[in-house]
Amino acid sequence: MFDDVIHEFHNELNATVVPIPIPLKKADKGIDIANGTLSKLKEIVEKEDFESTPDEITFFKKIKPCPMSYLIYFSEVRSCEVRKPKAGKNFQYTFFEKELQKINKFFYKNNDFVQYMEQGHEYLDHQLFTRHHRKNFPFTPMINYYQYPEFSSSHDMLWAKIQAMYRLIHYVREAMESIKPGKQDASLDKKHKIMLWSGSKTALVELIYAVYANGDLNHGAVDISTVTSSFEDFFNIKLENIYKTYSEIKSRKGPRAKYLQNLIIRLEAKMNQDDEN
Repeated sequence: MFDDVIHEFHNELNATVVPIPIPLKKADKGIDIANGTLSKLKEIVEKEDFESTPDEITFFKKIKPCPMSYLIYFSEVRSCEVRKPKAGKNFQYTFFEKELQKINKFFYKNNDFVQYMEQGHEYLDHQLFTRHHRKNFPFTPMINYYQYPEFSSSHDMLWAKIQAMYRLIHYVREAMESIKPGKQDASLDKKHKIMLWSGSKTALVELIYAVYANGDLNHGAVDISTVTSSFEDFFNIKLENIYKTYSEIKSRKGPRAKYLQNLIIRLEAKMNQDDEN
């Protein structure tokens, strides 16, 4: 039931938010969708609750932080877009430098918890991600994005914010790059001469979605458009309407991940050949 809500959330995010070119409008739309998803999750929890403590931990550690992190991220983006200087690239650049400093301070302040989560520890999960121990671990002071006592553990909000901050770093860096004179063109020229994608675009989209689905970039705290942009930059290629391509891949008859399956076959053959030699 929770998985269906999260799946719908990602589909709506990719279809209606990611294509919006204006950051402020994108943030407003993203906030609406994230809020709606959190409301749906809250209704399910109020109606069904959890069958076991492990189920409760899974919800507050892995499920709720997904839309919650996007709500925090889009709220922070909106705040930046509203507060940044309206004129003067130097003033704007300085503004974003200060935003990066704030992000670094946040990670430094919460370093112990960041390390706990990123190293995959679980020994404190029953305290951090169940509602029974909220009083023992007070909420870290932050903007009240979305908070209901019976729909919160002590640290699900903090974990969501950590994921949101990883996304915000990318947003801030892109903003700084876009207003730094001459920096972007020189950087792109240097990168694009190194590597070209010579396979089909459909194969690349299949690879991108596989990496995205496995959560191997930024600890999973990255959206599909950011992953796509990174691949486009690295391989000097422009992918048109990846959502349509992905839809076509899903509608294939028989094996759908043809490129990935071929990669496995080729790699196994390569390793077998190396063993023989």
